[in-house]
Amino acid sequence: MRLDRFLWHVRIAKTRSVAQAMAASGHVRLDGRPIDRAATPVRIGSVLTFAARDGQVRAVRVRALPERRGPAPEARQCYEELDLANVSQQAPDD
Repeated sequence: MRLDRFLWHVRIAKTRSVAQAMAASGHVRLDGRPIDRAATPVRIGSVLTFAARDGQVRAVRVRALPERRGPAPEARQCYEELDLANVSQQAPDD
């Protein structure tokens, strides 16, 4: 799934254009690598690190790829929040 679609579907970004801007800004990291394209693929097990609107750094691990932009409780089941002290910067096994 494209990074921008994932961010929008799981309600991390309010709109798809905001998700595209987040990805293109270079401030999102996927498994420790800076991302500059909205079309970068996201897979189950990937770790996304980014700055939230309040200025805090967030890290989430992808648990599932959503098929739609559903309600917030459904969206939260697609990722898990990670404690930054325990974030592994290694790529997931394929």
